Amino acid sequence: MADNQPAQGVTAYSLYNVQRKAKTKVNPLEEIYPSLPQKKYQVIYADPPWDYGGKMQYDKTTIKGENIDFKKKIFISSAEFKYPTLKLKQLKELDVPSIADDNCLLFMWTTGPQMANSIELGQAWGFEYKTVAFVWDKMVHNPGRYTLSQTEFVLVFKRGKFPQPRGARNVRQMMRIHRGEHSAKPTEVIDGITRMFPNQEKIELFARNNYIGWDNWGLEIPNSKIEIATELEEQESHSDDQLTITM
Repeated sequence: MADNQPAQGVTAYSLYNVQRKAKTKVNPLEEIYPSLPQKKYQVIYADPPWDYGGKMQYDKTTIKGENIDFKKKIFISSAEFKYPTLKLKQLKELDVPSIADDNCLLFMWTTGPQMANSIELGQAWGFEYKTVAFVWDKMVHNPGRYTLSQTEFVLVFKRGKFPQPRGARNVRQMMRIHRGEHSAKPTEVIDGITRMFPNQEKIELFARNNYIGWDNWGLEIPNSKIEIATELEEQESHSDDQLTITM
């Protein structure tokens, strides 16, 4: 067989799986979870590192008829290449009930494929599913098996009564914000939650930022506190800086 001919039985997945195993991030903690704070919160905001089981996102490079002999590089993208992912069973082991106040809201990021798991997880943590709090139109699509994937969602769950006092009542559900780096979420969501509940004790789980007014928990938290700056605020600040330079 010529060197440039693929072996019999080669599939897109068999080629992808070799690369997947080489790129997959492993949780560096001896125990899966660090200790949660010894504190009660009225608002919990979580972006769980959902595990997709190494499933391949579909595009034309995985179709033999489109990518003859798989000569073109196969499109591979997975959350587990960027950070350690956790299965639903592991996420359920996180003792979120220990930090939830008797009256508490849980805001949880999810995707279409993880929707059912998200509701199951919220219930396992002692909350009742209420509604979709935010819909993020990323303005860029990903390959999809059914339709092209372009949105993510924040579900809201409730334990006990609605936390009082309530702040802003004009926060919109739909957000059209261009997708940034992998897994990075728009700050408009945490800003909206902060405006709705400015006086409550709040914590972000699986955090990657260290926002003023919030406690946080995760593997990648910076040491310095920062203000929550939305995309619009950053654009306005940049415009002001440019104006100062040109004047």
